[in-house]
Amino acid sequence: MRAARRIAAAAGVCLAVAGPATQAAAIELRLPVDCRLGETCMIQQYVDRDPGSGATDHRCASLSYDGHKGTDIRLQSLAAMRAGVDVLAAADGVVAGVRDGMPDIRFNDPGAPDLEGRDCGNGVRIVHADGWSTQYCHLQEGSVSVAKGTRVAAGQPIGRIGLSGRTEFPHVHLTLRDGEGRVVDPFDGRSMDTPCGAKAAGDSLWADPTLAHVPGGVVSAGMLGHVPSYEEVRAEAPSVERLPGDAQSLIAWTFFFGVMKGDRLAISIRAPGGGMLVSNTHVMDRNRAAEFRAIGRRRPEGGWPAGAYEGRAALIRNGSVVATRRMPLTVE
Repeated sequence: MRAARRIAAAAGVCLAVAGPATQAAAIELRLPVDCRLGETCMIQQYVDRDPGSGATDHRCASLSYDGHKGTDIRLQSLAAMRAGVDVLAAADGVVAGVRDGMPDIRFNDPGAPDLEGRDCGNGVRIVHADGWSTQYCHLQEGSVSVAKGTRVAAGQPIGRIGLSGRTEFPHVHLTLRDGEGRVVDPFDGRSMDTPCGAKAAGDSLWADPTLAHVPGGVVSAGMLGHVPSYEEVRAEAPSVERLPGDAQSLIAWTFFFGVMKGDRLAISIRAPGGGMLVSNTHVMDRNRAAEFRAIGRRRPEGGWPAGAYEGRAALIRNGSVVATRRMPLTVE
């Protein structure tokens, strides 16, 4: 059993004039989201560092798209968005502009509003010392909690992650610009037009020294008694910890992100005692922003033996494990 979907993460922001590479050291940023990176949220896209028509992130990997001017931090599901996740000011500053009132809807859904000049959706722009600025896009409708001219401190809530503007999944898009209006990549302090792998690599502008490039991973995963649809996964990231012995099926599903051509997506279910119930490894034939897959077994005659089962998922690249996830399940 399998399912696969592609998600195109699109976030439009204001145009900026590109200039020569800049080594930035005048600003320090904190994570602009109140979440646990790698657990309840993850970085899916980085600044595009390919000056041409292609796309690469600052590590010369494919976690970007052509012309992307920011860092995208996503949530696991629409349910997580509805529960409310604060967007935080990345540094001290003064609010230079806000927009609110746009609906939380995927830009390509029926009923989505015209986005001409409003790709950012609901957003906030903050000006910092020495002309630096940060822009926060795709905030939840009605959540913007600051006004133009408001002075904010680093870490102060300014809104919540939403689905407004040109996007297909709940996330905040953060764009950093220097005093000359150039887009700067916060992961190495270099301007957007600096090719990845430049010899004069700069320093991270993140206050947290552990905040580093993540080469892909798992958005969400779980165990169920049925194969979930993509819409279920997108909306709720459904999972259970217990199932009855007469459950129709045992299913392990995983929603990967940042997968690349040649990656191996391995999913398995182990039975009580550690024996293998089912396993599958899919080899990617192309780069994808996200990939949803599921495997499982139908109920055997007589039902499922009681005990502890475990789903396991792994993203494997060039023989090395990039990310893993375990999903425990008890059959009663």
